[in-house]
Formats: sequence, C-alpha cells, structure tokens
Amino acid sequence: MELTQRDFQRLSLFIYQKLGIKISDSKRTMLQGRLGKRLRALKLSCVEDYCEYLFSPQGEQMEHVHLFDVVTTNKTDFFRESGHFDYLTSQVLSSWQAGHRHGRRFRIWSAGCSTGEEPYTMAMVLNDYAQQHPGFDFEIIATDISTRVLDHARTAVYHKERIAPVAEQLRKRYLLKHKDSGNELVRISPDLRKKVRFGRLNFMDSTFQLPDKVDVIFCRNVIIYFDKTTQEKLVGKFCHHLKDDGFLFLGHSESLHGFSVPLHQVAPTVYRLI
Repeated sequence: MELTQRDFQRLSLFIYQKLGIKISDSKRTMLQGRLGKRLRALKLSCVEDYCEYLFSPQGEQMEHVHLFDVVTTNKTDFFRESGHFDYLTSQVLSSWQAGHRHGRRFRIWSAGCSTGEEPYTMAMVLNDYAQQHPGFDFEIIATDISTRVLDHARTAVYHKERIAPVAEQLRKRYLLKHKDSGNELVRISPDLRKKVRFGRLNFMDSTFQLPDKVDVIFCRNVIIYFDKTTQEKLVGKFCHHLKDDGFLFLGHSESLHGFSVPLHQVAPTVYRLI
C-alpha cells in the first residue's frame, strides 16, 4: 500500500477542510499506516481505490466517519493535569456559588472527551463537591468527533491500569469491580454515569449548538492539532457557548497569545470570559 503524493494531497486537504487538522509531509507515513486499517476493513488493495470510494456519494454517507476515527488522536487519562481540577473546585466553584444561590444547575463541557476519562473525572470531583455543598447540582456534556471513542466512553468500563491516577477513596465511592476477582475491569458507578451526556460534535461545522450555554469548558490538548487561524476561530465559538464570566481550560502546551478573543488569563492555561 503506497500513499502517492497526489493521494496524500487530496486526503490531507480533505482532512484539513473537515477536521481542521493539518497533516504535514512529515506525518505522511503516519497517515499511510492509519489508512491501512480502513483498506483492510473494506478489502481494498490501494489508496487510490480508497480515495475513489471516500469521495463517492456512498463514501460520504458511510466512510467519512470511519476516516475521522482513524485520523484523530485520542490520548487521555483520569485526572490528567490534575491542577485544573483543584482550580475548578477551589476557585471556579466557590465563585460560581457565591453568584448563583437560586438553584441553577452548574454546566460543564468536556470538548474532545475521547474515551471518557476526563468527563468521569469531572463527575467524581463535582459529586464530591456536591456532597459537601447541599443544593449544588451539576451536568456534564461530553463530545468528540470519533464515534469509536464515544462508544467506549458510554460503556464506562476501564482496565485496572487506567485508574491508577484515581485516589483510593474515590475508587471506593465511584468505581465498581467485577464480581470475578480475577477480572481487572472496573466500571464507573451508575450515579456518575447518569451525570454525563455524550454526543458527537465536529468543531469544524460552520455552526454547532449545545442545548444550553455552559459555565466551564475543558478543551485540553486538542487545539494543538489545528493551525493558528483555526484555533482562533474555534476559541471564538467556545466564547459564544460560555455563560457570562465562564471559564475555558486549555492544555498546558496551549496558549491564546495573540488571539483576538474576549478572554483574559486568570491562571496558567485558564481563561475567563470578559
């Protein structure tokens, strides 16, 4: 299976237009390897045949979502960049509760949720906070473009190795062990699962809508895959979906330096809507 320059250019342009992800020549081998999965699944012998199918009316209906699944990177962990969750409880929630004592539900969006570790971490943290602050209620929206990772997230089942960052007291409260002691899978408790709503969303859609505006957006280690122009447009969309004085959390390698957006930095990689 050889990825010719012509096919690489067609595919990389298509991926950029649809996903906002720019695939440079240095990542050509990576793209070729990932496409191999789809060629085998479709029993196609070359990338040229795959492109013909991808850009056909049938491919538009059936294959685009599978290509997006293999192209996107899905690296995540429970309590990844844990300082963000400390800031959420110590700063954001205390400020939010001071201004919202009329029973309004706190809404948070995990934008680029991958296999679910981030939104379920949110659920653990927010549920602990709710137990200490009677009357506090919350809802988590979790989205990703990949149907594959969303299917995994909805099952809420993880191998024991994946939960290593979760504190022991949280494991006891929120993780269910298998009845078979030899089975190393655990599942998120039903009470937490019902707090998270998963859905597919493509950031590159000209308009995307959430049911309601949110108080906080976590979009961490996602915009690094976009060029600066696309990053700024996306952050502008995020601002539209934030409530007044809402917060945006980015990954520690990401920055809004030079962006014309109504946000000001309040902590490392934490921004507040002006």
